Amino acid sequence: MNHFTIKDIENLCDIKAHTLRIWEQRYELFTPKRKESQHRIYDNDDLKELLRISFLYHSGHKISKIAALNPEEIQQLVEKSSLQESNQEVFVHQLIEAGVDFNKEKFELIINSVVKRIGLERCIIEVFYPFLQRIGLLWMTNNVIPAQEHFTSHIIRKKIIVATDGLKKADSSSPAMLVFAPAGEFHEIPLLAANYFLRKYHNRTIYFGVNVQLESLEYYLQYQPANSLYTHVLTKLTNDGVENYMELLCKKFPDKNIVLSGPAAKCIQQPPANLHIIRSIDEMIAFAKKRGDEKLAT
Repeated sequence: MNHFTIKDIENLCDIKAHTLRIWEQRYELFTPKRKESQHRIYDNDDLKELLRISFLYHSGHKISKIAALNPEEIQQLVEKSSLQESNQEVFVHQLIEAGVDFNKEKFELIINSVVKRIGLERCIIEVFYPFLQRIGLLWMTNNVIPAQEHFTSHIIRKKIIVATDGLKKADSSSPAMLVFAPAGEFHEIPLLAANYFLRKYHNRTIYFGVNVQLESLEYYLQYQPANSLYTHVLTKLTNDGVENYMELLCKKFPDKNIVLSGPAAKCIQQPPANLHIIRSIDEMIAFAKKRGDEKLAT
């Protein structure tokens, strides 16, 4: 059983701690447990209840109306709202619930349902990415143990890999793009997503995975052709930092087009001439489409 602070609940539910305290006092909506220090503390069941309340509140329901409902009525209203095709936030909340509880069957059922309904591309953008961002906040505050992050990531990882394998392969004679994350970077979901979109839009990729040493890239490129390298960096690299690493990579392969995506790309102030920076998933998809269209046109 995990325990969460009011700050954790604020991050996960996107409701200010001050607002949560007002709801508690004004509507008796939720009465959290308290430590001996009188600080509020929340467990798994509390998190689930507040996620449902948060979803309804952000969907336009007045908090006074929500407060008048019992837990079963709240759950029924959430399930009814989930039938609206335009609202994927409920699935993000449901994945958090299932992930915190290690409920594999429920987690996979939710994913399969969303993919069937809106397709994998929209699922990655509208469900997987927001979910991973939220679960990452718990992990960074030590309120989700690494096993839970691995548990959820493994299921999503498998789904993207299977979908990628099912895509039509690009012409083997077309220029390849080497897709990897550098040594020290272990977050694979965004890299798999990039590889999926590149492949979907007719780009030929060579997938190397995460934590790849520079020497491995050099060795491969000595014997196999590739005109581009794609890397995704979520965290800052431990040794020389992202900017120094990318400068080294661009100098090491001056004849290659180097593409960098991920939050760490913000560290790059003056990109080398052969470095292209992608700052969002929308930019990444647009890049994959454009590059694929160019390959088809030649």
